[in-house]
Amino acid sequence: MGSGWEDITPDDVLALDGPTKGFLCPLSANTYGIDFVDFEIKDADSARSLFRVQKDPDAAPVPMLDNIDPAIEESIRTIKYCFPVEFLRYKTVRTSLVFQVGPNEVPNFRMIERHYHKDELIRSYDFTFGFCIPNSVNSWEAIYPVPELKEDQVQDMAAHPYETTSDSFYFVDNKLVMHNKAAYMYQD
Repeated sequence: MGSGWEDITPDDVLALDGPTKGFLCPLSANTYGIDFVDFEIKDADSARSLFRVQKDPDAAPVPMLDNIDPAIEESIRTIKYCFPVEFLRYKTVRTSLVFQVGPNEVPNFRMIERHYHKDELIRSYDFTFGFCIPNSVNSWEAIYPVPELKEDQVQDMAAHPYETTSDSFYFVDNKLVMHNKAAYMYQD
């Protein structure tokens, strides 16, 4: 990777073989005002909703400070999911996302998400949202196959809550503007 977060490219994050130890860019890197307001994950075959989060329209904006208490930053930028174990056996999932952008156009908006279990890469996704006009609310939906896991992997992931993690990297014109994390628990 380059010398500073401003030099991190999509190829850099696609080459990562383990989760990052911290966040690769500050909150203030989000100069486009990208804000996620609704996110849902469903089993594509049954249409069963597994997770949905909507931003409270009255919530205060997230502070975009470079010097923020690490514990507060972690809580702002990390989400914990709890899914049924059967989720690990799904063949296809559907995700829908609603997000808004600030007063500047957002060209070539892209997300790369890397999933790990016990620091080993198990899945990698690369989605392109494209161009977003200034001050717009945008929706995006994807239906995509999920890489198959071996049964021993499924059992190990279920037996070790939150040892399955992901890093989500967001780029605008190949410039890193956001980095969030997630941790996963699977239980029946």
